[in-house]
Amino acid sequence: MSVGKSALLVGATGQTGRQLLQQLLASNDFSRIGEYGRRVTSADKISVGKEKLEQKVVDYENLKESEWKDGKWDVVFITLGTTRALAGSASAFEKIDREYVLKAAKAAKLNDPEHPQRVVYCSATMANSKSSSLYTRSKGLTEEGLASLGYSDTIVFRPAFLKGATREDTRVAETMAGYFTGFLSHFTSSLEIEISTLAKSMRIAGALGTSALPASAEAVKAGTSDAPLTVINNKGAIKLAESEA
Repeated sequence: MSVGKSALLVGATGQTGRQLLQQLLASNDFSRIGEYGRRVTSADKISVGKEKLEQKVVDYENLKESEWKDGKWDVVFITLGTTRALAGSASAFEKIDREYVLKAAKAAKLNDPEHPQRVVYCSATMANSKSSSLYTRSKGLTEEGLASLGYSDTIVFRPAFLKGATREDTRVAETMAGYFTGFLSHFTSSLEIEISTLAKSMRIAGALGTSALPASAEAVKAGTSDAPLTVINNKGAIKLAESEA
């Protein structure tokens, strides 16, 4: 019997990360799962695959790279991110949203040509390193930073509005935006995506890799020759999830 891949998930306590963790634990494609973060998922929130899970609380300000490399991860999934409002300032936002992400990806990468590794990152629609918007610029710069680390395969998801978020606080603007994109989603598949669908799509992409993605994913090659990456937009993520019965 073949042995499944090992996967490290960074950002498992966020909206997308929670769903992705459950997807990975339930998947036969992955036999060992690492959950590293400032907080980790409590045992009562895990319904399946507990025997595959290795959890570790980490300090992003003082990463011990040996702890990350020892896992020899085949796939590194990153759903870590925040908003300026939650971070408290632009600098704090960029530290969490970009600096911590790149630190984690760099720490998990092996310097072993005999062990190819894939990184799968949850970015955002309209991510652009040249953007005047702090949020989309940070996502674009993070994408470029990940591509430059030298992973064998870098896959970036650019979802639109995340539908199905469960939050302790009420966000009026987010609720109103959800109504708007929900109505328009009857006419286009580019404006919103169920979080569970996004998580499923990320899990599939992590298992398959760029070279085996179906055409329905509408994956696009981006980046540079020295730092290539594969981009999957909102519509492609929905179609990729639908490709698996």
